[in-house]
Amino acid sequence: MGTYNTTSWQQKWMVILCGIGLMSGIFTPVVATHAAGLLVSDGPLGGVLENKEHDVKVMINNGIAVTEVTQVFVNQENRIVEALYTFPVPKNASVANFSMWINGKEMIGEVVEKERARKIYQSYKRQRKDPGLLEQVNYKRFEMRIFPIPARGEQKVKVTYYQELDVDHDWATYVYPLATVTQRDINQRTTSRFSLSLEVQSEVPITAMESPSHGGDFAIADHDPSYYQASLETKEGDLSQDLVVAYHLERPQSGMDLIHSKAKGEDGYFMMTITAGKELKEVNQGMDYVFLLDISGSMANESKLSTSRKSITAFVDALGKEDRFELLTFNVQPNTLFQTLQPVNEETLKRATEYLNSQRARGGTTLRPAIMAAYRYLHADRPLNVVILSDGITEPREHRELLELIDQRPSGARLFCIGVGNEVNRPLLRQIAEEAGGLAAFLSDRDDYDRQAQAFQRKLLRPAMNQVQLNFRGMETYDVEPRVLPNLYHGSPVRIYGRYRGSGSMTVTIEAEVLGQPFKQTLTMKMPKVDDGNPEIERIWAWQRAQRLLADQRRTSSSSSHREEIVQLCEDYSIVSEYASFLVLENDAEYSRWSIERRNAGRMIRDRAARTVRREKLRELSDRTVANLGPQEKPNRIQPTANSVSSNQASQPQPGQTPLATNRGRPVTRQSQNFNFNSGGGGGGGAIDSFSAALLLSLAGMGAWSYRRRDSA
Repeated sequence: MGTYNTTSWQQKWMVILCGIGLMSGIFTPVVATHAAGLLVSDGPLGGVLENKEHDVKVMINNGIAVTEVTQVFVNQENRIVEALYTFPVPKNASVANFSMWINGKEMIGEVVEKERARKIYQSYKRQRKDPGLLEQVNYKRFEMRIFPIPARGEQKVKVTYYQELDVDHDWATYVYPLATVTQRDINQRTTSRFSLSLEVQSEVPITAMESPSHGGDFAIADHDPSYYQASLETKEGDLSQDLVVAYHLERPQSGMDLIHSKAKGEDGYFMMTITAGKELKEVNQGMDYVFLLDISGSMANESKLSTSRKSITAFVDALGKEDRFELLTFNVQPNTLFQTLQPVNEETLKRATEYLNSQRARGGTTLRPAIMAAYRYLHADRPLNVVILSDGITEPREHRELLELIDQRPSGARLFCIGVGNEVNRPLLRQIAEEAGGLAAFLSDRDDYDRQAQAFQRKLLRPAMNQVQLNFRGMETYDVEPRVLPNLYHGSPVRIYGRYRGSGSMTVTIEAEVLGQPFKQTLTMKMPKVDDGNPEIERIWAWQRAQRLLADQRRTSSSSSHREEIVQLCEDYSIVSEYASFLVLENDAEYSRWSIERRNAGRMIRDRAARTVRREKLRELSDRTVANLGPQEKPNRIQPTANSVSSNQASQPQPGQTPLATNRGRPVTRQSQNFNFNSGGGGGGGAIDSFSAALLLSLAGMGAWSYRRRDSA
């Protein structure tokens, strides 16, 4: 039992080849490149690798995306080379597998402490054997080293990463970032094929799917409210623009969704998702906004400043007639546009547009003075929302000062961070926003700015749950992450991960404050003895825990206080961090030689088996959709396909499974639990009258309080 409080790349594969002349043993330095089609290096020893194939498979299970990237490179040189392939860290992502094909066989990598992994890699290079190394260099970049690639030979590699998707106003967005700072004059295409296929399974119904970046190039299939597909394939694919796919979720009633993972004989894992439903009404209350635009030199890369301009313009245009705003730019010092808060009208919008268009990216980044200046715009009778648009690239010495400043923020002020581009300090921006009672979001230059702006505005007009307490009873739970939860905003669910021992019934009591009014709900849920259906949440739990430990280090300005614990997490759960790397060796005997346990090899067998089972179940939904096409003169005689089951069979839940409400006449099964918040507790739906009434009373009270404060002022 425990109590937890809440106050509150893909890619671009930006590609660089460092050619290594075996006879000389010289490592050739490289410059930043702008391409994903070729891997190249500068200097006389530079080599060229052709990106022959680039295949991406994505499976999203209740907001957790597993991305498998398979690439085939061809060495165009008449000598052996070493490839250094760098790519940005996707948001909320950790590399969970790195494989190389050696002698026609896939060799799955293992995670090893970083310095040890590098020493082992270097020892094999001297012997001209087949090692591979994947490292996280810092918060924004991974590097993958492959050696040796034979003269005119091919090398096949696979990288798998897991990530938790952001949901903003019920839109979940997946970005495969291809637009990155790279070198000019490089062919940005594969010579053969580029493909991306995406499957989404969701307990919260999906109502729409689109690609803001590639529009009609994607084929989208709507099989069921719980299952959508998207696919893009092209010969000689362009790898210079981010691929963005977004899907809309709609939970009719506020509540919680639960999935779990438990191997036989081991402690289990769970993921709880708390979502505010569409019954929440908007607050008709004016708010104040101060937009802080980063115009430091780093914002010149990847069209970051241009993306920021478009975003602010869309955000300001989405404000209401009761709202006021100010624009503030900063690099080494802040500068303001109006010097006071202004209403949104034709004149102020024109001045804001002119001001934004006049900005140029130069100088360093000093964020602290800009936040201090923004706090001065707070009025006692109106909420103040400070919105930072930045890549978050500040001096490390400033990190602790920023976090201390967040702790000192005035009551009534919230801070939101919008990261721009693919090379962005996501951990810092996320920590700043969540500790300041706000949220962090991240924009691709291929996203839909108007949709993002409208979602942001609506979020602030809906009530938030804060001061949340979760109390678990009836079963031992431990290591719940995050320890401090962010506020619950409409359209942005909060996910909680944890461990549990045993099996059986567990009650969870949720206590919170909704606009000053108390809220309490007790739910009863069944924790299974075995569940092999959602193994990805185990690595996400470990990643969340490692990120929290790294955040603690930033707060204390200590670079190694939790290093040993983070390394242990990474090795146990096979995830990459700044302290641990993936190492691929030639065969199992070589792993034994270095006393490296084959943990990840076992995990990948289990993970891949779970995804195979999930795909089979999703294929049943797809087959039923196809079965409904064409003439239906004798519908009772339609036979199921080899991979499908009859509707009678499908309607009967299997052992350990809960029946899902019939969608479009096609029942499916699931290994999850769903609860609506209601007056009587328990799960599986029920009335929401008391919850809705409490929220409406809170909203009415907030509106009356707001106008009384304005009148008295």
